[in-house]
Amino acid sequence: MNKFYEKNGIMFAIIWIIVYVVGLSIADNISAAIGIEKSVSLVLCVAMTFVAWRWIKTNGYMEKYGLCKPSVPASKMLYYIPLVFVATINVWYGFAMNLSPVETALYALSMILVGFLEEIIFRGFLFVEMAKDNIKTAIIVSSVTFGIGHIVNLINGSGADLFSNLLQVVYAIAAGFMFTIIFYKTKSLWPCIITHSVINSTSVFADTAAATPAMQIATAAALTVVSAGYGVYVARITR
Repeated sequence: MNKFYEKNGIMFAIIWIIVYVVGLSIADNISAAIGIEKSVSLVLCVAMTFVAWRWIKTNGYMEKYGLCKPSVPASKMLYYIPLVFVATINVWYGFAMNLSPVETALYALSMILVGFLEEIIFRGFLFVEMAKDNIKTAIIVSSVTFGIGHIVNLINGSGADLFSNLLQVVYAIAAGFMFTIIFYKTKSLWPCIITHSVINSTSVFADTAAATPAMQIATAAALTVVSAGYGVYVARITR
């Protein structure tokens, strides 16, 4: 794996993206067929997280991929308050117990690992390699591919409808931009990983039935504005 990575880092990242997206979609469908949500998905996430973490640590890439302390003081980052705002998205309409206790635990754990994996893959592997040639292009590609990647929710058995999914793609692109800028400026992925994992894991408690189309649009708009605005702020304040 190291020899292939050294020869073509971007292709290495693309392969990780394909394996992750396709693998998790298949695992989600198998889990649904078994009748226990995220049962197989959690196993896959644990395996991929273990492989990624061990490979990064063994090769001394912890700082390269942002698994270290931020280099920018929290005060300059507005104490990450915008990230707290974004992380609460799934409880804006209240709480709901959508799955059984066991499935809820499996869902939450798998989503925490998904947050780690997606940040490592899109912000770590992909962005870092592309940034060697062109920073602006790397930021755009990392942000857009992260957002568009959420279209897979239409076919992975998650039950997402077209309208909600398209809104998710829009604010995911903005969130991807924000996360990319935070990583680029602070040299740390931990703020992004933690925020992403919280968003993912709390989605199991989201009371989606209470959200009207108008409320969904307002939510997507608020998330897009805050994410994009915070990304621009971090880019400027840490110049």
